[in-house]
Amino acid sequence: MSEIYNSQINLSPEEKRLLLAKLLRERASEEKSVYPLSYGQQALWFLYQSSKLSTAYNVAFPARIRSKVDVSTLRQAFQGLVNRHATLRTTFKVQNGKSVQEVQGYQEVYFEQIDASTWTWEQLKEQVVKTYEHPFDLERGPVFRVHLFTRSQQDHVLLMTLHHIVYDAWSIGTLLDDTQIFYSEAKAGREASLPPLKSQYTDYMQWQTQMLAGSKGEQLWHYWRQQLAGELPILNLPTDRPRPPVQTYQGISYTFKLTESLTQQLKELVQTEGVTLYTLLLAAFQVLLYRYTGQEDILVGSPTGGRPQAEFDQIVGYFVNPVVLRASLSGNLTFKSFLSQVRRTVLEAIDHQDYPFPLLVEQLQPNRDPSRSPLFQVLFNFLSPQRFGEVPGLLAPSETPLKASWGELELESFELEQQQGQFDLTLEIIEAKNSLFGVFKYNTDLFDAATIKRMAGHFQTLLKGIVKEPEQQVSKLPLLTEAEQHQLLVEWNNTQTEYPQDKCIHQLFEAQVERTPDAIALVFEEQQLTYRQLNARANQLAHYLQAMGVEPEVLVGICVERSVEMVVGLLGILKAGGAYVPLDPAYPQERLAYMLSDSQLRVLLTQQELKAGLVEHEIPVVCLDADWEAINRESKVNPASGVKSNNLAYIIYTSGSTGKPKGVQIEHFSVINLLNSVRQQPGLTAQDTLLSVTTLSFDVAVSEIFLPLAVGARLAMVSREVTSDGSQLLEKLNAYSATFLQPTPITWRLLLAAGWQGSNQLKMISTGEALPRELANQLLPKGAELWNLYGPTEITIWATAYQVESGKGSVLIGRPLTNTQLYILDSDLQPVPIGVPGELHIGGAGLARGYLNRPELTAEKFIPNPFSEEPGSRLYKTGDLVRYLADGNIECLGRIDHQVKIRGFRIELGEIETLLSQHPALTEAVVMVREDIPGDKRLAAYVVSNQEILPTTSELRRYLKDKLADYMVPSAFIFLEAMPLTPNGKVNRRALPAPEGLRPELETTYAMPQTKVEQSLAEVWQQMLQVEKVGIHDNFFELGGNSLLMMQVHSKLPKIIGQELSIVEMFQYTTIHSLAEYLSQEQNRQLSSQPNDNRGEKRRNRLVARKRQS
Repeated sequence: MSEIYNSQINLSPEEKRLLLAKLLRERASEEKSVYPLSYGQQALWFLYQSSKLSTAYNVAFPARIRSKVDVSTLRQAFQGLVNRHATLRTTFKVQNGKSVQEVQGYQEVYFEQIDASTWTWEQLKEQVVKTYEHPFDLERGPVFRVHLFTRSQQDHVLLMTLHHIVYDAWSIGTLLDDTQIFYSEAKAGREASLPPLKSQYTDYMQWQTQMLAGSKGEQLWHYWRQQLAGELPILNLPTDRPRPPVQTYQGISYTFKLTESLTQQLKELVQTEGVTLYTLLLAAFQVLLYRYTGQEDILVGSPTGGRPQAEFDQIVGYFVNPVVLRASLSGNLTFKSFLSQVRRTVLEAIDHQDYPFPLLVEQLQPNRDPSRSPLFQVLFNFLSPQRFGEVPGLLAPSETPLKASWGELELESFELEQQQGQFDLTLEIIEAKNSLFGVFKYNTDLFDAATIKRMAGHFQTLLKGIVKEPEQQVSKLPLLTEAEQHQLLVEWNNTQTEYPQDKCIHQLFEAQVERTPDAIALVFEEQQLTYRQLNARANQLAHYLQAMGVEPEVLVGICVERSVEMVVGLLGILKAGGAYVPLDPAYPQERLAYMLSDSQLRVLLTQQELKAGLVEHEIPVVCLDADWEAINRESKVNPASGVKSNNLAYIIYTSGSTGKPKGVQIEHFSVINLLNSVRQQPGLTAQDTLLSVTTLSFDVAVSEIFLPLAVGARLAMVSREVTSDGSQLLEKLNAYSATFLQPTPITWRLLLAAGWQGSNQLKMISTGEALPRELANQLLPKGAELWNLYGPTEITIWATAYQVESGKGSVLIGRPLTNTQLYILDSDLQPVPIGVPGELHIGGAGLARGYLNRPELTAEKFIPNPFSEEPGSRLYKTGDLVRYLADGNIECLGRIDHQVKIRGFRIELGEIETLLSQHPALTEAVVMVREDIPGDKRLAAYVVSNQEILPTTSELRRYLKDKLADYMVPSAFIFLEAMPLTPNGKVNRRALPAPEGLRPELETTYAMPQTKVEQSLAEVWQQMLQVEKVGIHDNFFELGGNSLLMMQVHSKLPKIIGQELSIVEMFQYTTIHSLAEYLSQEQNRQLSSQPNDNRGEKRRNRLVARKRQS
């Protein structure tokens, strides 16, 4: 021993350090200790295994040192820190199928000094971020890194980075205090005199195990089981992009500051209400989430310190335990009453905070979705770094650098965004000296920066409303900033345009007759009429009808096939002063009988061949063909009728929720506004030929017939038979050299299927139902322009227009037409922010008068306009779920009544339909919820293929599983030759058949493993899950599995099946059948991508290497 001592006398300090390190390493090999993981560590270890390159759980303390640093002594100080705290010497691994941590007896600190003397400040910041974001290797270590970026002797940046699995916010004070003592003592040439730690992290784990096994553990579990009873809600925050099938951890931050004035008002309010700032701000955040989602049951996570005993205060480690805070916002609560609820919830949660969150997830067994974190998807945290001391206080946001003394070193704050992307969204409120800072940390795979910036503005507006009026209902508190409110309500609705609002439809036609009397107005098969001839015939019919008592507000039915008589009949009715009611000859007799009874028609126009087939009635009938000889005796002069622009023009019956159609009453001025708007955009001129293909009972026919006649264009009409035959329709399209066509997507598909090559002269309009993106992309190169026009019958055909461009996302519905106002509102009629879904409400000149004979329904759907000072101004509630995009265009998300919930997840059927429609082998897709067995809701997809060999159900399921969460993949796929249609050309959802028989995807009984791989997987599952037998369609989680068991299965599989796979892939394929199928495909893919002569060798090498690692 004396020889060793003597040999050290002449060594330099650095040589002594290296010698000591060597001796300690030699001793450490005898002192390694292996322990299980705490519950909190298990959760972080699982996340690490899921995404080893993620830096979401890197944490750091950055600071600028504005004084001279003894680098060797600083290194020595950090070595002392690592020697003192076992967690900093820990690595993690799977041993015998179990996740464990191994504490090294000695580990040299990772300390690197970097010369930054030639870097600009921007280069330095970039390198600090890059260094911080370097992933940790938890299996090899280290879990603690120190970097010193030196600009000069008096200017450095210190970066301490740790993985969250060994560290929490409470630990920062201990780390900094201990390091400062080690540095100061070593600088003074003394041994650091820190008292021994009373306990280690392993003592905490032992305490936790004993607590959970006792009565307190049972009492904690009982509380949380009650608190989280029932169906657990999934927070459906609106996102800017589709959610990836597996959760990602790409994050970034947005920081904002609350004014000192608002901060002071909040502090005064908490004094008045007897709550903490934390509770008040949490309640405000929950209200924000409620207003964004409309969900009244909301779960938010919030971290607690997790150090139940004072003896654990000085331990560096991961003690944090998130608690789940459940909020109920039903019943028109005021904010003040809601705050009381939140206060109770918070206090109870604090009292029961020691129950480990990962164990809670395991016990509750919520529906698992690999695209979301379990139980909660958003986190709220309130931080006050100053309470940990002056130096930790440097982590607080500040508009100017903060300063602190760290022993003899002078520090300044250094801004570094960190711990981002752990959840969909995190709101941290950080308390500074005289104000509060907010930090939104968000997943960049879900949200855009502009969205989060707006959200920060909404949160601040909400807080201002709360301090001003805490007794206000949470649903009525202000949310939009003044700028956004003006943009939504005023700027984007600035559509005021002059139009001839005192005119009637037929008067526009009469004016055109004066301008171009000899131009061709109408073509049908071998017949054609000039404007003069068409006007004369319509006038004769009008005089005839007036003699039968037709005048303003009198209803005249018209039941004719597509023909010249149809156009003459419509114009004749309008010229007589009446309003027409179209009756489609293809309608069922029962529907026609109801319409005749409900409308109380004065006269019915028809054709001789249809007369005999009409239901019994006592209405006077005029046959436009057989009775024409009598009509032809009438005057050809324009009749006088006294009709005004606010008189009825037509009534169109649309489907009703009760099963009986409802008559929508439209006045002349509404049609005039529509025609005036559409003639400008998309635009129709006298040089155009419009090909008419729409049934008269569909309101689009109003534009199709009267728009060309109002501008001097040529109206080319085709028969019903032609409209349903793609080849015949293509022939007519070419024969008439049509330049304008506005059918539903179904008709466009007919044309494409018939081999239509397109025309650069054709303006293409799609209307009536959603335009699928894949269809839009097929149409775009085939015509001059493609437009998507949207609108319910109740607002006179269309309310919005959008010129379609090529792309990948859904086709938008665009912006409002002239003299039309659009409001996207929540259920309390409050405007929702940009990007947030709400119900579309429409106001303006296009609004219908209401429903015929249905005053209650009219009052329900046509409501007073709260945003207008004009007397009698109304809005129509469309029932369509839409949202504004940042550029002012509107995206339609589907019908509100098409939103469904399955297993607690809210699903928008349109999203699934869009993706299915993009499959190369499919042309159409409709998704429905079926409940053929009471209480068992399942998704069923109805698809139409354009290929002789149909894609398999498994292929379609795999296709969707790559893009959607598992719960959004339909259980059954039904292949149809064609979709059943309504007479208006829309998909008839009620006519879709029930799935026939049980398919494998619908199997609920035991299905035996068949292949060798399936059998091997089943054996592992049975062993891990302790289940007697596992079927190939049984879901891992539904059998009682959890993430920890999944990791144990994952560790066993490579040796059993001879293939590598990631933990993420196991979360994607949660049945034996789906996992085996994936493994088979993956093996085939790998084999096909390798040369035949060495593929086996490569596989053997990979397996050998893995065995060595394990």
